[in-house]
Amino acid sequence: MGFEFEKKLPVPEEIRDQFPLSQELIKIKEERDKEIKEVIAGRSKKLLAIIGPCSADNEESVCDYVCRIAKVQEEIKDKVIVIPRIYTNKPRTTGEGYKGMLHQPDPEKKPDLLAGLIAIRKMHIRAMQETGLTAADEMLYPENWRYFMDILSYVAIGARSVENQQHRLTVSGMDVPAGMKNPTSGDFSVMLNSVQAAQSGHSFIYRGWAVHTDGNPYAHTILRGAVNKHGQCQPNYHYEDLIRLYEMYQKKHYQNPALIVDANHSNSNKQFKEQIRIVKEVLHSRRHSSDIAGLVKGFMIESYIEEGNQQVGEHVYGKSITDPCLGWEDSKRLLHTIAEMAD
Repeated sequence: MGFEFEKKLPVPEEIRDQFPLSQELIKIKEERDKEIKEVIAGRSKKLLAIIGPCSADNEESVCDYVCRIAKVQEEIKDKVIVIPRIYTNKPRTTGEGYKGMLHQPDPEKKPDLLAGLIAIRKMHIRAMQETGLTAADEMLYPENWRYFMDILSYVAIGARSVENQQHRLTVSGMDVPAGMKNPTSGDFSVMLNSVQAAQSGHSFIYRGWAVHTDGNPYAHTILRGAVNKHGQCQPNYHYEDLIRLYEMYQKKHYQNPALIVDANHSNSNKQFKEQIRIVKEVLHSRRHSSDIAGLVKGFMIESYIEEGNQQVGEHVYGKSITDPCLGWEDSKRLLHTIAEMAD
């Protein structure tokens, strides 16, 4: 019973100073952040494609993947801004299973949180140096945000976290776009309440400090499907769902109404190949309705080098050890499809 305090971790500033960004990378990130904000604010007609592994478990394969993504980005840069998913901490429904690189930089070894923090920064900095792309991650632990605030260009708040006050308030102090997912219940009002809270200023306790935030005008919604009381997945990416969310946005004053559609999770019932069809359906809905076209700013897609998934210890290079993902060839074609149907 109780807590066993194992090791006091360095404060975020110490880790950032130990593994800093170069002035060149700082400039790249500033430019990327501005471009992404322009999309969320509706000042750019480009679409966002937040794409990558369900979990970033290995630096070599993740950076290989991001290098491949960077080549496609160059081909579709006039229509799509690609944001690599470099997800390093994973929510576990029962508490069991791989919790991400933050906990285990080596999935086959015991947890080491300090080594995890360092491994994450090294991997992100390498990916930025090799590709010029800055990435997205899920904010599972609000107190860890400042370890990575200088390297992330997009943050997602998961379905199990979106109702949590500390997550909402922490997003209100971020200066990058943050997507608030619908909860597992599927309740749109909970998601929109989270956006409203994140867009507002607050005073609260954070990492032992009394802090004040001004609000994040780039907080927005992510539809990821829901689960009913029988444990059955219920998608929420269809035309009627998008119109309903648009109408709910209109009833209150939100800054920069925006939506990202998560094509996997409960929207696909974790049938990873369905992501291709789901993205295409939403793109057709955008063409049919100017309201939907104005609201939907892009997609979240789970993708890796090899399709499907594997168990920890199987050592298939570039294959997910958590949820199954699209393979590389399908992913490349889907990104080009998004670019072709972006207008």
